[in-house]
Amino acid sequence: MKLALAAIAATLTAGSAFAGGYVAPVVETAPVVAAPVIEPQTGDWTGFYAGLQYGKGNAEFTQGGASIDSDYDAYGIHGGYLHDFGSYVLGGELDYNKADIDDVDDKADLVRLRARAGYDMGRFLPYVTIGAAHISADNVSGIDVSETGLTYGIGGEFKVTDRVSLGAEYTRSDFSDVDDIDGLDLDTDLVQVRASFHF
Repeated sequence: MKLALAAIAATLTAGSAFAGGYVAPVVETAPVVAAPVIEPQTGDWTGFYAGLQYGKGNAEFTQGGASIDSDYDAYGIHGGYLHDFGSYVLGGELDYNKADIDDVDDKADLVRLRARAGYDMGRFLPYVTIGAAHISADNVSGIDVSETGLTYGIGGEFKVTDRVSLGAEYTRSDFSDVDDIDGLDLDTDLVQVRASFHF
């Protein structure tokens, strides 16, 4: 009898032990924090802008095999409008430069009206430019100059803020038959740094 009771007690004890099943120990883990999403920098180039520029250039008169050249400083103002189409930016610009020619007392005036086409890389805008240029000066190497010609070049701008951009530009301007002298050409190269405010 005692043996039977001991067997029943052992069975009940074993049954109660298995009734709850196995419970895995709880291990606390650190919460998962998602990494911040960094949005790419974008710049909308649409709108009017105006600013200042300064640079150095070289002017060369050629006729036949002879040539005369001189360096010059150029400084002035610019203004224009750009429209951002997403990947591409198109616009136009009017600028004025005063050219201080080395070894010549007089200064030249350079006015340019140009189209601009660029590729939108966010805050950076590389571009090409082409248009018309008019130069006028008295007694440059003994020649009075008042000519209109072709101007073209490349440049790039970077938006430091949404309103302010800094850039650099190389342009070339070609003028033919200067002072109505057949075959007398004037070619200018100009490298400038620019600062613009965007409205």
